[in-house]
Amino acid sequence: MGGRRKFIKHSLLSTFAGIPFAVSASSAGSFRWDEKKQDHFTPQILSTWNHGMAANDKAWEVLNSGGSIVDAVEQGVMVTENDLTNLSVGLQGLPDREGVVTLDASIMKGDGSCGSVAFVRQVKHPITLARKVMENTPHVMLVGEGARLFAESEGMPMEQEELSPKAREAYRRWKENSKYQPIINIENHDTIGMVGIDENGTMAGSCTTSGLAYKMHGRVGDSPIIGAGLFVDEEVGAATATGLGEEVIRICGAFLIVELMRQGRTPQEACEEAVRRAVSKSKDIDNTQIGFLALNKSGEYGAFAIRPGFNYAQHHRQGKSLTDAKSWFK
Repeated sequence: MGGRRKFIKHSLLSTFAGIPFAVSASSAGSFRWDEKKQDHFTPQILSTWNHGMAANDKAWEVLNSGGSIVDAVEQGVMVTENDLTNLSVGLQGLPDREGVVTLDASIMKGDGSCGSVAFVRQVKHPITLARKVMENTPHVMLVGEGARLFAESEGMPMEQEELSPKAREAYRRWKENSKYQPIINIENHDTIGMVGIDENGTMAGSCTTSGLAYKMHGRVGDSPIIGAGLFVDEEVGAATATGLGEEVIRICGAFLIVELMRQGRTPQEACEEAVRRAVSKSKDIDNTQIGFLALNKSGEYGAFAIRPGFNYAQHHRQGKSLTDAKSWFK
């Protein structure tokens, strides 16, 4: 958790020698970030926070092995759902006020196909369940016990319902005062959202979280809400959000960004406008963090947050990097 309090930025050269669309180390070494003239990359994977680096590695591996962009964004975030050190995604995440871990997730293709699950228990990979909703039902969203029963019917195993050791200790300490005041950039944000584009211009995105620590039982954030935490339209681009979900929902953040790009804004401009609107609508700006991440159909990208501390992971042919996003407040 402490690593997410720090500003981190580093770049690593691609090491995928012999992969169909990899480039040589010499050309990879020539890549430099230029804010005045941004490079466009396709294929490309973007995801939120430093845990996005490992998730991107997996997504990139899937693409290179012939998998679809939908396979990539699903399997990429599954890495984070499996990460026992992460207390904000997956069943190892921090619980609600009743000591129960409930999960939210969504997935969307550039053609408008989408699926999501919310307030689901005992499912190790809610992103996979969301994809099953998209592909195997006539619905977009299933929640609670209905989502769990659907998972069972699809042959997904039910996990034992118990807190991970780290979550159990954190919950024990929290119960001493039972004060609901999430810490910005630590307890109220750690969704992983991922958006990507393949070499053919096909786009997809995914989003998965265990939600706010110590939330009210039954609370659902923006992550499973198509148009709030995630939106993809490959005629235009894709966007995902992280942070305090209630504030993202108020402005339909991901949809807003895609529509701004449709009107001609760059991904960076669209993210900045979405943050401006979120700030203007916020009910508690002193305790709110939101980060937006966007990618357009040309491979141009952008990111912006309310406060410092939000970073995003990027992977493309010429390398991979973790970058601190700029923010409204300095």
